[in-house]
Amino acid sequence: MTAQRTAGLDSRSLDDRVLGGWLGRIAGNMLGKPVERGDHWTRERIDRYLRRTDALPLTDYLPPPPAGTATAPGGSDTAASGSDGTPGEFELRPEWPQCTRGNIRGSVRDDDIDYTILGLHLLETHGFGFTTEQVGELWLLRLPYLQTFTAERAAYRNLVNGLRPPATATVDNPCQEWIGALIRADIHGFVSPGDPRRAAALARRDAVLSHTGNGVYGAMWAAALVAAAFTAATPRAALEAGLAQIPPGCRLARTVRHTAALYDAGTKWEDTLDELDRELGGLHWIHTLPNAAVLTAGLLYGEGDFSTTIALTVRGGLDTDSAGATAGSVAGVLCGASAIPAQWTDPLEDRVRSAVFGFDGVRVSELAQRTVRLLGRNTGG
Repeated sequence: MTAQRTAGLDSRSLDDRVLGGWLGRIAGNMLGKPVERGDHWTRERIDRYLRRTDALPLTDYLPPPPAGTATAPGGSDTAASGSDGTPGEFELRPEWPQCTRGNIRGSVRDDDIDYTILGLHLLETHGFGFTTEQVGELWLLRLPYLQTFTAERAAYRNLVNGLRPPATATVDNPCQEWIGALIRADIHGFVSPGDPRRAAALARRDAVLSHTGNGVYGAMWAAALVAAAFTAATPRAALEAGLAQIPPGCRLARTVRHTAALYDAGTKWEDTLDELDRELGGLHWIHTLPNAAVLTAGLLYGEGDFSTTIALTVRGGLDTDSAGATAGSVAGVLCGASAIPAQWTDPLEDRVRSAVFGFDGVRVSELAQRTVRLLGRNTGG
């Protein structure tokens, strides 16, 4: 049982680590949000932007663009977009004025955080014995269709058309192994401190609504990784515990092990990602496998330091806000909220924007408190 596995954590430490997971997830998401478009924001382009804005090493949120490098809302600039409408060198996402250094007043809305909140509501409503069908019902009740993407949108459409799991994941859904289920998984780790097996089981039941294969394994791995971080001594130990919850021969497990082997061999971070790019380069930038490689590298080369971990993960490119959010969850749980540097947490102002009905403007501290309260339920799992 989870209570037995967390016997070494007193209530204050557990509270601090759960809050650290929530704050870390939101901070990592906000860090990656301005450059979330892996086909444009390559590792090389991200680092060019950071050099241009004098932000290397990266120890805070991304700086706003200097004059002439991005389009402000309602404005135009040929350095950001060409006269023919093609993207410019440093075309940030439209939300950049709300998620760059000096401009943050609480978090912006993002699906990576919406699903964590929705997962909390799922567990509060149905307990740890929830069914996959109940996950779908809650989507329809609480989540606007236009705030879903890729595999989740396909599953949502299938639900509306009367399909049930597992058909919701397989009908007209080309994104079954993309990262969507992985970004929904962290809440299952938050409520399973020190119990990666239970975290993976909860995440699997959630994931199969919309994903198959490595898409499901990615969710199981991420949930187990977060759960293990409560009691693991190092990021590497948490990664190993996460790997133990997925089939050892699956491609995700092989990708994580390959990343760890390159780290163990003393390969530089950028060379490790170059090698993984060659191995996985044919996959879409939202696919689970390349993002898991970037996330694993961020955790290993970050070596337990919160700022370095989320910075390296976001600098790795691809789905930057999603990988950054999961890296932030793990790093935040490992160190606890009290050890996260203030430049990441103060601008959040303990406030979350969300598209989940009934949760917009909720306080981060309240979400953490509600998560801890779930741990006291005798609901099984």
